[in-house]
Amino acid sequence: MKLFLLALFGIAMGHLEGVVVVYLRQVLGMLDSESNKESIEKFSKKYMYIEMTREAATIIMLLVIAYLSGVTSIEKGILFLWTFAFWDLFYYVSLYILIKWPPRLSTIDVLFLIPKPWIAPVWFPIGVSAITILVIIALYLLQII
Repeated sequence: MKLFLLALFGIAMGHLEGVVVVYLRQVLGMLDSESNKESIEKFSKKYMYIEMTREAATIIMLLVIAYLSGVTSIEKGILFLWTFAFWDLFYYVSLYILIKWPPRLSTIDVLFLIPKPWIAPVWFPIGVSAITILVIIALYLLQII
C-alpha cells in the first residue's frame, strides 16, 4: 500500500509540475513543439533563480515524503527513488497529454537546472525512471526490500 500511495503522490506531483511548465511555456511565448532547451535562453537571471528554487522545493518535497514514509535509511532512499521516478515519468506523460510535448523521445530537454542545466534527450529520464520503477518492483517481489 505504501508503494502505491507514493506512486500516486509522484504521479500527482508530476502532473502539477507539467501544468506549471505548460503555463511557463505559454508566458514565454514558446511553441508547444519547441525544445525546453530554448526556454532557459529566454529566462532572465531573476527568473532562472526562481526556477531553481522551484526545483529545489520539488526535491525537498520528495525527500520529506520518503523520510516520513520509510523506517530505515535504505528504505527511505528506495522510497525517494520510487517517488522520484513516478514524478519524473508522469511529468512527461502530463506534458504529452496536455500539449503533445515532447513530439519525439529524441527531443532535447532541460532535465534540471541545479547546480547547472542538465541537457539530454527526453528518452533518457523516461528510461531511467522506468528502469528504476521496474528494479524496485523486482526487489519488492523478490522480498529483498
